[in-house]
Amino acid sequence: MVIKRMTKPFIPTAEYAARRQALLSELGGAAAVVFAGDGHAPLKGRWFPDRNFYYLTGIADEPGAAVLFDPSAEDPKKQITLFLRPVNPEVDRWDGYRDEISTHLKASTGFSHIMRNGSLAAVLTQAARRTKRLACLHPFTTYPAPVSADLAAFRQVAERVLGVTIDDRTQLLPTLRAGKSEAEIACMEMAIAGTTEGYANVLKMLAPGVNEADVDAALAAGFRAKGAPEAAYNSIVGGGIRGTVLHYMANNQELVDGELVVIDAGAAYENYASDVTRTFPINGTFTERQAEIYDVVLRSLDAGIAAATAGVTNGHIDRVCRAVIEDAGFGDYFPHGAGHPLGLDVHEAGPDGPLLPGMVITIEPGIYIAAENMGIRIEDDILITESGGINLTGHIPRTREQIEAALRTGR
Repeated sequence: MVIKRMTKPFIPTAEYAARRQALLSELGGAAAVVFAGDGHAPLKGRWFPDRNFYYLTGIADEPGAAVLFDPSAEDPKKQITLFLRPVNPEVDRWDGYRDEISTHLKASTGFSHIMRNGSLAAVLTQAARRTKRLACLHPFTTYPAPVSADLAAFRQVAERVLGVTIDDRTQLLPTLRAGKSEAEIACMEMAIAGTTEGYANVLKMLAPGVNEADVDAALAAGFRAKGAPEAAYNSIVGGGIRGTVLHYMANNQELVDGELVVIDAGAAYENYASDVTRTFPINGTFTERQAEIYDVVLRSLDAGIAAATAGVTNGHIDRVCRAVIEDAGFGDYFPHGAGHPLGLDVHEAGPDGPLLPGMVITIEPGIYIAAENMGIRIEDDILITESGGINLTGHIPRTREQIEAALRTGR
């Protein structure tokens, strides 16, 4: 598979429009709505919409927005409608100035029909009267959490419109999001370039006495140096026993001579994530015991990559990875799954069933022995194709020989 690289890749407006048309055609005549979610800009970080809304629109700064899909609308331009909060100059003074509905706003968003969200209830009710079918697209929640936003709205509509049925189409968007386009893969490769630079920075400065916080900062500087403006998630830098804590994020202790450090970090570009884990010897050389267990984890990872092809399931890959570790006698020390889909979410919600061509997944086996102050995890990002998996992150040093050589030379 040949990927055309763009110097600064992005998802074009036309691709977002094509995603919406694809969703509309899959609804089978039912109406549906995708909500951005509400919120305000936080003092730390930033507000971000529901990932399904962003996937369909590319709009990241409109709390309260929604997209209504109504295949029954007589005017084709009104079959997909973007709903936005009204312009409020006093509010916008705080949060940013927004456009009135205009030809310019329609062109910039790629929507031919835009309304204010105060009209959503009436338009949705009219669509329900025509279609008598409403399709849930947001993932269902588990009790006692509140029900998903679209199901909550549909239940209210069904109390007011007789004969309305509510369909479970929650697998539709995960399926559409699963196979990555050329532009999406290009964005993920930009994120990986930032991650690669971050790890290169670490290999230049890793040594006993260095603080985990300094490693974290070196990662972040590498991300930015390659144009990936932020981390896809809170980086994990865990030395010694802290490397056995799966979600360790304090990153504030000094690294100790003779121990290992587990680094789980990934940059994001255009909101697409990378996710890479490497385990390094802090003093530059693996001990015999560390080498023994490291090689088991690497064999497990490579077996999983060899098994990663379109048509198999994540469960199959997990069993392949786990078998290597169990056969080596370390099955009790591998407590987590072997990987997950990757994309706009670090842990992307993939469709039920087999892997699809164009999906990107992570494979990340690990062994964690707290009694020996030792955790080892290795993780790569794999593009799924009909003929097998393509390792997008395999160039980041991963064998013991590559790691020790890079730590000696600083590159």
